[in-house]
Amino acid sequence: MNELANQFSAIFRDEHRAVRDGLLELTESFKKRDQVKVVALLGQVATLTGPHFRYEEESLYPALVESFGQKYIDKLFADHDRLIGSAGRLVQLAGKDAWNDGEVDEAVELVRDMLPHVSDCDGLSIMVERLPEEKLRTILDARQRCNEAGLDLLRWAREVRKRPTPSAN
Repeated sequence: MNELANQFSAIFRDEHRAVRDGLLELTESFKKRDQVKVVALLGQVATLTGPHFRYEEESLYPALVESFGQKYIDKLFADHDRLIGSAGRLVQLAGKDAWNDGEVDEAVELVRDMLPHVSDCDGLSIMVERLPEEKLRTILDARQRCNEAGLDLLRWAREVRKRPTPSAN
């Protein structure tokens, strides 16, 4: 494995760990009905996932079509559609004055539903290792550009993403 592949794998894993940890903490914060922490965590996760989803969709996923085929890449895009819709719903719930038990349960399930994508997506790095160096460089350049733009998940989905923004549940 070359140096760029190692660099990508380390970055990608660290990003997924940060999102995983934020989501797990978000679940606990909803259960504790800690609205201040929920709002803060939603902001943190949105800040992490905006650039991450963006470079995945604009650079990583297209680079993997040859390996996986379009059908699987379409599934990854559909996962993002669903997760963006769930994030919007979580923001709606977080904005309420108080949550009833059903709303807490809904929030916890929405967050739990996000976690498999985090772990599944992390596994893509073993396929990225096989990409030519120029594609790896393009992906890392896209990551840098997306991080510099600094758009959180919902803002990116509304203002830049070329797919329709899913509505919150």
